[in-house]
Amino acid sequence: MPANTRCYSGQDSAGAFFWVAIPADWNRVLVMHAHGGPELGAPTLERATEDLQRWAVTVKAGYAWAGSTYRRAGYGVTMAAEDTERLRAWFVQNFGTPRRTILHGQSYGAGVATKAAELYARVDSGKGPYDGLLLTSGVLGGGTQAYDYRLDLRVVYQYVCNNHPLPTEPAYPLWQGLPRDSTLGRAELARRIDACTGVRKPATERSAQQSANLQAILSTVKIPERSLVANMNWSTFLFRDLVQERLDGGNPFGNIGAVYSGSRDDPLLNTAVLRYRADPAAVARLAADSDPTGRVDIPTLSLHAIDDPTAFVELESAYRTVRERAGTADLLVQTFSRESEHSYLSDAEYPALFAALLDWIDHGTKPTPADVAARCTSFEPAFGKGCRIDPAYAPQPLSARVPARQRP
Repeated sequence: MPANTRCYSGQDSAGAFFWVAIPADWNRVLVMHAHGGPELGAPTLERATEDLQRWAVTVKAGYAWAGSTYRRAGYGVTMAAEDTERLRAWFVQNFGTPRRTILHGQSYGAGVATKAAELYARVDSGKGPYDGLLLTSGVLGGGTQAYDYRLDLRVVYQYVCNNHPLPTEPAYPLWQGLPRDSTLGRAELARRIDACTGVRKPATERSAQQSANLQAILSTVKIPERSLVANMNWSTFLFRDLVQERLDGGNPFGNIGAVYSGSRDDPLLNTAVLRYRADPAAVARLAADSDPTGRVDIPTLSLHAIDDPTAFVELESAYRTVRERAGTADLLVQTFSRESEHSYLSDAEYPALFAALLDWIDHGTKPTPADVAARCTSFEPAFGKGCRIDPAYAPQPLSARVPARQRP
């Protein structure tokens, strides 16, 4: 933190931990941060500390920063949006009303931020508490779209490897993630993935069969090698939380009608792969909690790495479609960078995004991607090199990356 920054931490009335940081030269703009995840362990103050450390560039640029851990572990987009708003109200109660308040959502937190922007767009028929919305590396489109590829990963992986579950273990529908009483842990899951694909070994140490298995999975599901274990963790442990704890065992994920391509024998794969039909009631519950409606009445700016290994860049196309259907696409500007990270991008890019968004809010100057790229370059002397925004890039539809399927 910059010298003389005032920092406050605590636990709110609902159980969420938080950090607040206010620089000595505060510009009277508050950034409310919605973090990624969701975390599957109990919330801790240390988790909030990690967020503040990662996003310290916000405070260095003169903004106050506030971030909540959310009140409990596990999936819950609306819950997290409520927790974020409760912290904002606490900030105002203790430090006064900022000149502007920007809502920044990162990864899963981008879904949280869009939900908060929709829930609190109006308060008592008046202007809502947020002036602008910044979405970075967003898991956009809602749970009913954003996680389709992780079901695809589970069924393709099982077709290729047949070890999650093992043939000697009780079978269960893969959309469950894991049975509620399973004792499988991350270390054992990683060991099974290694046994089949050798993914954590150097390529020269993999057997021919492991190399072939790995290629079949990655080319079909279209994820990079370095994200295989992480995505398998999400499609196992997050799915268990989402299905077993949040949806009372209902299935929100289906792959009926999905046509997979990229394997050694696509016709055989599509014939043999496990198929599941989503339960309409479970889909409706997940949609109500997490899917964006697009009814956002504030300027919205986004940044997404083109080669994001976790949240596909094509999710931005899905979100633009949502905003177009809601008639709010004129309040959305999307930018893209030639980067291949998910959790954090270049230091200089974030102050540039905040500044461009503030100009739009304060003066009605809607930025173009080229404007944001130029502004980023101007921030490099203070925040370091690394601006890689590509103003000409436009993502493909989500269906170009994730096979379309029947939906309830």
